[in-house]
Amino acid sequence: MKKGLVFLFTFLCTAGVIAWQILSDSVSYYLICVLVLVISMIPFFSSFEHSKPTAREVALISSLTAVAVISRAVFYLLPQVKPIGAVVIVSGICLGAKRGYLVGAFSAFISNFIFGQGVWTPFQMAALGMVGFTAGIVFDRIKVNRLTLSLSGFLLTFILYGVIADLSSVFILSADFTLPSILAVYVSAVPFNLVFAASTGVFLFFLGKPFINKINRLRIKYGIYSNEVSV
Repeated sequence: MKKGLVFLFTFLCTAGVIAWQILSDSVSYYLICVLVLVISMIPFFSSFEHSKPTAREVALISSLTAVAVISRAVFYLLPQVKPIGAVVIVSGICLGAKRGYLVGAFSAFISNFIFGQGVWTPFQMAALGMVGFTAGIVFDRIKVNRLTLSLSGFLLTFILYGVIADLSSVFILSADFTLPSILAVYVSAVPFNLVFAASTGVFLFFLGKPFINKINRLRIKYGIYSNEVSV
């Protein structure tokens, strides 16, 4: 019942934002997008809150978020070469889709206090959150090995993260929202997304399985969220 109310509230908020802008004299597509992204996060945070997580589970999620933030900060001098995507994907695999979303969204928000907060932050939060969420769904159905980890990491960060995160650039750089101008923004971002995706794939290929095994041992030792993945 509570979940139904949360999703109903989310839908009504989203519809209200869109209707408000449609009826407004001047339409701000950027404002619509940001508000919809922020509202769309409500079900994930609400679902986690109503699941009554234990202190140990919260500690593990917080620790993984901290690792993701640190992994991004350590590679500060290497643009786009960041293990944060790999950490978020492993979190989604080990803790499930919803918790993967939380780690992704929180790590993007917190790490931007180092890299700079801005209009891009909600887009990066939604993008990394969806990477963790999708990884949890995908690896609930396929076997974890170096190849699947590396390939999935590359595709999730290049396609899913790139499409969502680069929306902020579309709104900032596009003078008019025509198809050629939007495509131009996405095409110009391809080299950066390729580097991020390739580095994520490499990190997962060499460090993914050991990292997953470490988290599984912690979960078993402390009885946290029993849904162990096979590696």
